[in-house]
Amino acid sequence: MQNILIVVDMQNDFINGALGTKEAIEILPNVEKIVKDFDGKIIFTKDTHQNDYLSTQEGKNLPVEHCIKGTQGWEIVDSLLPYATKIIEKPTFGSINLLDYLKEENAKNKISKITLVGVCTDICVISNAMLIKSAFLDAEIEVISSACAGVTPESHENALSAMQMCQITIK
Repeated sequence: MQNILIVVDMQNDFINGALGTKEAIEILPNVEKIVKDFDGKIIFTKDTHQNDYLSTQEGKNLPVEHCIKGTQGWEIVDSLLPYATKIIEKPTFGSINLLDYLKEENAKNKISKITLVGVCTDICVISNAMLIKSAFLDAEIEVISSACAGVTPESHENALSAMQMCQITIK
């Protein structure tokens, strides 16, 4: 049985860059501590867009260039980088590649618990948590609220409530 930690999109643009927030900066020490103390496999996701971002569906709905592959904003924050041994790039909110990787890991060694931390609670954290919950019926899926930040504090709380209603453990 194995435990997995998923660190969602802890990239410069979401912490102190184009889409950074005070709340994202404030959770960074919590995420650092969780990553340092975690006993299990750690997987990072990395929001990844191309130079044509503004012409994509997401770019039309959120016209703020961010996480453009190869830029400083795309990089994982320096304090977490040493722990980012497995990184899954994702072009959208929820990652099918992450799900496929977790299924491969589960086939090798059954996953008993998957914990998620990161940003944005109300977009990418909830999207990945719901995908994972749908695929791993017997594993506990947990989100650590003090290590997540949303676009706004209100949308963060709304996302936590929605996940809790779907039997995702909120700590």
